Amino acid sequence: MKVDKRLYAILGLGLLCVVAQAKDLNQDEALNLRQRGVILPLEQFIEQALSHHPGARLLEAELEEKNDRYIYEFELLTTQGVVRELKFDARDGRLLEDEEDD
Repeated sequence: MKVDKRLYAILGLGLLCVVAQAKDLNQDEALNLRQRGVILPLEQFIEQALSHHPGARLLEAELEEKNDRYIYEFELLTTQGVVRELKFDARDGRLLEDEEDD
């Protein structure tokens, strides 16, 4: 599935979220980490998340720091109408979690 580049820009600006026990990173912090090579590009993870659930729509994308780990978190709406939450290690691209969201 091809994602419009404007969506990347919008998502890049919307990397904030409120999550308990996690530090939400703003776009300046995320950009700095990316430029220093600490984390991988958001675009890579969007494609990876969507490939796990073909036909799904991206609802939300976030970057957070939790327990000294940078995590990209995505919410997808599947073709069956189920919201899935996927988490990836932002440093190495490993899928950490793929579960139905409550």
